[in-house]
Amino acid sequence: MATGAINVVRGSRSSVEELLQIYDHSESVALAVDSPELFNRIAEAFSSKVVMKFVILLWGDKSSLASEGKIPVFNYREILDLGRESRKSAPDFNDARQQYVHEAINSDDIATLVYTSGTTGNPKGVMLTHRNLLHQIKNLWDVVPAEVGDRFLSMLPPWHAYERACEYFIFTYGIEQVYTTVRNLKDDLRHYQPNYIISVPLVYETLYSGIQKQISTSSAARKFIALTFIRISLAYMEFKRIYEGTYLTRNQKQPSYLASVYDWLWARIVAAILWPLHMLGKKLVYSKIHSAIGISKAGISGGGSLPPHVDKFFEAIGVKVQNGYGLTETSPVIAARRPNCNVLGSVGPPIRHTEFKVVESETGEVLLPGSTGIVKVRGPQVMKGYYKNPGATEQVLDEDGWLNTGDIGWIAPHHSTGRSRRCGGVVVLEGRAKDTIVLSTGENVEPVELEEAAMRSSLIQQIVVVGQDQRRLGAIIVPNKDEVLLAAKKLSIVDVNASDLSKDKMTSLLYEELRKWTSGCSFQIGPILIVDEPFTIDSGFMTPTMKIRRDRVVAQYKEQIENLYK
Repeated sequence: MATGAINVVRGSRSSVEELLQIYDHSESVALAVDSPELFNRIAEAFSSKVVMKFVILLWGDKSSLASEGKIPVFNYREILDLGRESRKSAPDFNDARQQYVHEAINSDDIATLVYTSGTTGNPKGVMLTHRNLLHQIKNLWDVVPAEVGDRFLSMLPPWHAYERACEYFIFTYGIEQVYTTVRNLKDDLRHYQPNYIISVPLVYETLYSGIQKQISTSSAARKFIALTFIRISLAYMEFKRIYEGTYLTRNQKQPSYLASVYDWLWARIVAAILWPLHMLGKKLVYSKIHSAIGISKAGISGGGSLPPHVDKFFEAIGVKVQNGYGLTETSPVIAARRPNCNVLGSVGPPIRHTEFKVVESETGEVLLPGSTGIVKVRGPQVMKGYYKNPGATEQVLDEDGWLNTGDIGWIAPHHSTGRSRRCGGVVVLEGRAKDTIVLSTGENVEPVELEEAAMRSSLIQQIVVVGQDQRRLGAIIVPNKDEVLLAAKKLSIVDVNASDLSKDKMTSLLYEELRKWTSGCSFQIGPILIVDEPFTIDSGFMTPTMKIRRDRVVAQYKEQIENLYK
């Protein structure tokens, strides 16, 4: 990027077809790969369809490349050596730089293209400029006040917008970063004792589950002690949030001064009673957890919603987790909880120079704080647009610079008194307005492909894929009961004279049917919920054009969906 060139990034696990489409669409001229295995997997398709001026191999022996000799190949060491030779001929840094910088770089020039994930159609190339990326570097310190000597641990893919912004910020401030994997996470946390960890909600869920498992397998006495202290600490933190004014509420009416004083006094008294027990739990129980996972300053969570029970648990044991919010289209961070005002249940206030508004989905009317609508954002980190796709750009980015995030949420009202007096302006997300599902792993899934594939089955009348902020996808299915019963008889699941089918047998049959029809899709469906009543226009679950209102269906079956994942 220092030369003014544009880098185009994608994960090495992507399909050959997707990588080829991105390379071709972005008009790339060279390729950087992490291993000979990756290059050999894509070489045949690439060499016959696109032009590659050269290849850079980060690791491995370049002599094992399938096209070695046909295309110039440089390993990472050779690239560094070429740079050193170039510097020798021009001792002055600025003179050396002039050899490879052909034009002055403008802050609004494109620095990188990051293609959005998707299972239907082709990914869209998000154009991020130098200004976009620099905004993140300059303003993330408000969220993460790291110091030289601090250590970060991350397991995100280095091409991901979230990871890249964090890396640029970390290295600009001279801070150490440790890269880990799912397999090595537990050992690396114990060994490196990071001050901060950067990850998606799934990692915090995994840590939570591991801690709970450790407690449940302890002796009866140890288990009782640990769970008792955790319950006490959860209660203590609840009252602490009330008297500190960080107890989130969407109530637009400000509480009276007298009621606020009473509320504060009661919370302060109860918290004071619980505090000694909380501190004892910290010494006897939580200190052991801290020694195992480190995270002495904060865990930074992004890429999805942090489950409330996980959020509250880590707060109770003294591990601060700061949830943030962003999109690839916003470089990515646009809001985040602050160290000194970590409002649980929210994604925090906007970061510097960033504006939010919530609008009514149909009219575009700006809504009052506390009202739910479509979240829009504006700021210097918002993308330039989608590469060679003005139509898609116009759909999400208006002429005034407001980006439609596609998320449903609200902004907390400002109060000068009461338990939420410090929550004003924080952003709260409730789901996705558009169809994209974001798993807790940070993966984006477009459900339409799965739904269309499933609908090829005669056994399925209607289907809505779910899974927002979960580890895996699920589905709500309206079965074609006659066809299901007929299929069950053919498979001898029930007697030929049977007139009905049990819910368990129907679920099993439909699950196998889903596997059959969606096996070629990028993602698979896990648990399913069967509902009897079809979605109709009259019931409000379909539009006049016969499209299922996904958000209404998900809201209607919210509890049942949550039960699917328990």
